[in-house]
Amino acid sequence: MQPIMTSRHPCFNKDASGECGRVHLPVAPKCNIGCRYCNRKYDCVNESRPGVTSAVLSPAQAATYVDKVLAVEPRITVIGIAGPGDPMAEPEKTLETIRRVHAKHPELLFCLSSNGLNLPDHVDELAEAGVTHMTVTVNAVDPEVGKNFYRFVRDGKVLYRGREAAELILSRQLESIRRLKAKGITVKVNTIVTPGYNDHHVEEVARKMRELGVDILNLIPLCPTADTDFAEVPEPTPDMIETLRAKAEAYLPQMRHCKRCRADAVGLLSHDRSAELAPTLAACAAAIPELDPSKPLVAVASMEGLLVNEHLGEAGRLLIYEPRPGGYTLLDERRTPPPGTGVSRWYALAELIKDCRAVLVSGIGDTPRTVLEEHNILPVEMSGFIEQGLDAVYKTGDLDALKTRRTKAACSAGCRGGGEGCG
Repeated sequence: MQPIMTSRHPCFNKDASGECGRVHLPVAPKCNIGCRYCNRKYDCVNESRPGVTSAVLSPAQAATYVDKVLAVEPRITVIGIAGPGDPMAEPEKTLETIRRVHAKHPELLFCLSSNGLNLPDHVDELAEAGVTHMTVTVNAVDPEVGKNFYRFVRDGKVLYRGREAAELILSRQLESIRRLKAKGITVKVNTIVTPGYNDHHVEEVARKMRELGVDILNLIPLCPTADTDFAEVPEPTPDMIETLRAKAEAYLPQMRHCKRCRADAVGLLSHDRSAELAPTLAACAAAIPELDPSKPLVAVASMEGLLVNEHLGEAGRLLIYEPRPGGYTLLDERRTPPPGTGVSRWYALAELIKDCRAVLVSGIGDTPRTVLEEHNILPVEMSGFIEQGLDAVYKTGDLDALKTRRTKAACSAGCRGGGEGCG
């Protein structure tokens, strides 16, 4: 008999796939490795494969999206995060999403999919946040085989290639699986079967995964994708995959009903509703979170005190305004925490302006945005006069009119943020 949790997970239990659904929350756009078979397109609605989504959500937007999905598809039993990058490449964003959704829907299972590189240090937090199932992609258990799968592996600010990259990621994957099983989390391993590269190695993968206590193995046929190093590698035939599954089954149960889901998949495995709910996803991605009325002040990043014209990562100070009859008063100037401390800088900033409902900036990176939203402080990207921004926050509520068009985050040449996610 299946454990009660796994009995409601359509990927881990085929018998549940016709009545239990899943929704993937695309909150993790960044990745820390370069797989030779992966091309992540965020806006392609006509492809069904990992790494694609029609929108990317913030944690707050993801929580709203879950509510809307459950209203039209009550058969959802699993919340998943599978990209479109790697959930553990941005752990603070992933953890905040889990906590927000789990607080509202503790009855739902929570499942993540990761390459494992940045996973070991966060296993305890994931378990505490409510993660019940985990998928780790392991393509090889021999670095000589694994080195062919990665263009690079980035650990913090250090880039690895070749065998060194393969050794590093394999060590992290094995450590991750050991820690996950020690926490009682159900683990599935995905192996991308790539003819000529690891098809001869599948049995070794299965043997090693059994030693670690993995619960199920999913042999996924390579999906040759344009603009990748493996674009010309032939896709494994169904007969090849079934032959390999038969061999691997001597060690571990096999998943035979995988749909190679998108990062925004939603619905039953047999009735995916991603295209149908794409407008809902897009609307949630465009929505601005509500302002917290219990916070009376607004912080502003400005170089001269007239315009909102400074990137948060570059701001050495923030101007603090409060409403007064007939206008606004500059209440305070607060020095921002110094760069060089990673994500801790943004938690310190959130504490510094915890009495502010919003912060007006000319630009902001994904990491500080996530941290501030976690503390109910709304980052507003805009250009124009400070008073225009304050009017929108305190009077009209029309923040859409202020929004500048967000491009892929990038620090400016003079950014003092030190690369800690300021942009």
